Amino acid sequence: MNRRVHQTLLVALTMAPLLSGQTYKYIRTGRSQDAHTHSRFGIAMMGGGDDLDEAFRWLCQKADGGDFLVLRAAGDDEYNSYVAGLCRANSVATLIIPDRASAQDPKVADIIRNAEAIFIDGGDQARYVNFWKGTPVQDALNANIKDGKPIGGTSAGLAVLGEFIYAALKDKEDDKDLTSPEVLRDPYTERVTVVHTFLSIPLLKNTLTDSHFAKRDRMGRSLGFLCRIVQDGWSAHPREIAVDEKSAVLVEPDGSSKIVGTGKGAYFMELTKSPENCSPGKTLTMGGVGVYQALRNSTFNLKSWSGSGGRQYTLGVINGELRWPEHVRY
Repeated sequence: MNRRVHQTLLVALTMAPLLSGQTYKYIRTGRSQDAHTHSRFGIAMMGGGDDLDEAFRWLCQKADGGDFLVLRAAGDDEYNSYVAGLCRANSVATLIIPDRASAQDPKVADIIRNAEAIFIDGGDQARYVNFWKGTPVQDALNANIKDGKPIGGTSAGLAVLGEFIYAALKDKEDDKDLTSPEVLRDPYTERVTVVHTFLSIPLLKNTLTDSHFAKRDRMGRSLGFLCRIVQDGWSAHPREIAVDEKSAVLVEPDGSSKIVGTGKGAYFMELTKSPENCSPGKTLTMGGVGVYQALRNSTFNLKSWSGSGGRQYTLGVINGELRWPEHVRY
């Protein structure tokens, strides 16, 4: 991840001890008193890799000069100077919530509720699910969304924005990235853990979100995830928004979005047919997956599920082998 160093104004550090002996960490740059501006809703879905200045400026504009908050489960405050150097903001702060005990602290929820824009960093989405789901952190995030405050995320932070989440709950720290061939061989392999209902973003209902898409060859595993959602009875026709590295999708309240960045853009997918074979220990066979690849400067509307300036095609899988249309790849 790319970090820039800029001059900062005021830094306040809060470390709150909890019964478990763990702490959350709150590191703030800028004014110490909250601003309370008129935020406007939006979703910044970033695909990972180098940070995109344009996406962060867009989030800050939505916050109307208010307080910008970065959420993490580990790490430090590298984003503070970067965002402060890009944006007009009352403050930029990082809140590190490293366990469920920290997520139960009411001060943590208050910090989230007082922010005008939220950005969820990358890392390990299993931590976000394990530490934050079912806690006041989840409640505060959903309250902000309901109040029309903008939200964004990159990499793992993007993965938790949709209704459906590949949660990586069975992964260990030394595990390599779950690959498309693994999922296509067996969509019920132990490492495929899909959960739902963490964040309640109406425009991302019935939708899985993913990152690093073309760069890490994730099409095959995405199709496996979508089939699991159908097979497990959560949705008959799930959708996915998958964003490549160095790309972002900036979504307005009416569902319209633009694609920015220098990567391969974003892939909007919808499963229109039930899988023919999606069962434990069996290779995947399926068809009827509509794909719309939206490149830089193209647009896509999440409500009408249609775009302009990109390309459209249909994919399938036969006995664990991904079947692309002729002359089409990522």
